[in-house]
Amino acid sequence: MQFDNLADFLQMSGHGVYVWSAYIIVTITIVYLVWSPLARKRRIITEQQRRLRREEYEAQQKAGSSTSI
Repeated sequence: MQFDNLADFLQMSGHGVYVWSAYIIVTITIVYLVWSPLARKRRIITEQQRRLRREEYEAQQKAGSSTSI
C-alpha cells in the first residue's frame, strides 16, 4: 500500500485511529512488561541491603553491650 503524503499514511484510509491505538496499547504493554520485573528486582535488592545493614548494626550493638559489662 502506497500513500501520497504523511496525512494519508496516518489516516490509513480511515483506519488510522484503530491501527495507531493498537500500536500505542501494544507499546505501553511491552514497556510495562519489561519495566515491572526490573523495578521489582531493584526493590527486593534494596530491601535486602537494608535488612543486612540492620542485622549488622544489631549484631554490633549486641557485641558492644556484652563486652562493656
